[in-house]
Order: sequence, then C-alpha cells, then structure tokens
Amino acid sequence: GSRGAKMVIKTETCQFSGFKIYPGHGMRYVRTDNRTFFFVSSKCEASFQMRRNPRKLNWTQLYRRLHKKGTTEEVQKKRRTRATKTQRAIVGASLDVIKQKRSQKPEQRAAAREAALREIKERNRAKQAAKKEQKVKTGGTAAAPKQPKIKQPKPAKAKAVPGKR
Repeated sequence: GSRGAKMVIKTETCQFSGFKIYPGHGMRYVRTDNRTFFFVSSKCEASFQMRRNPRKLNWTQLYRRLHKKGTTEEVQKKRRTRATKTQRAIVGASLDVIKQKRSQKPEQRAAAREAALREIKERNRAKQAAKKEQKVKTGGTAAAPKQPKIKQPKPAKAKAVPGKR
C-alpha cells in the first residue's frame, strides 16, 4: 500500500471540556431550542447541565488555555529572526554620499535641485543655439523637402461566384 497516505478521521470537539471526540465516542445533546452540543463523557454533560463554568475547572481545555498551561514549547518555536535592514551603496553613489544626502535639510536639497535644473536648461539653450548656427551655415537645407506620396490604383477584386466559398 501507500506509506505517505494518512487516514482522515472526522472529529468533533467537546462543547464543555474542549477535548477531541472520535467516531463512536461521546454523546450529542439537543436542547429544546434546537441547539446541539457534543460531549466527550457523561461527566462533561452533567457539568454542563449543572451550569458549571469550564473556565474554573482545571481539567478543561478552556482553563488550560486561560492559565497558559502547556504552551511553553509552542512559543519558543514561533520566535524567529527578524530581517535586519542594512544600507548599501547603489551604482553611481557610494554609501557616505547617500548618508550625506539623507541628512541634508529640505531647503538645502531644494536649492541643489534648482541649481541642477538651471544647469540643464542652460545646456539645452546652448545646444539649441549651436543647432541654429549650423542651419545658418549650411544655408537652411538641413533636410530635403518631402515629396508627396503618389497613390497607386488598387487592383480590382475578382467577382464572387455563387455556390463557392
């Protein structure tokens, strides 16, 4: 047979004690308002009927959960190492440059940005001026005038023959 396959058993949980109820065990109690309760034993059922508080009985799961019993190993397992963030240099900027920029005041940053933009604009203006001078030197024939396209007549379609697709 197959080794890895496990049998799945449908289990209920006891409404009073919180224990698992396996098939063929326990009892079902249906109240007059049609609510159903599952109990693992007559002890649980009797305690339920007597309106006992399962939180105060130290053998129930509710009590154990409330008073943190038997959960020490689970807590240790759940703890794990957090990923620590580290700053690294990016291509084109070393770590100290990045740190220096981060510690800058916003006004200083804005001023630097304005200066950079101004410099780029100056460069663009110089380029435009150079282009104009080039045009003047060559006599304004930098590009040949475009010729209008001549439309060619489309070939006539063959007429449809009835009965053929």
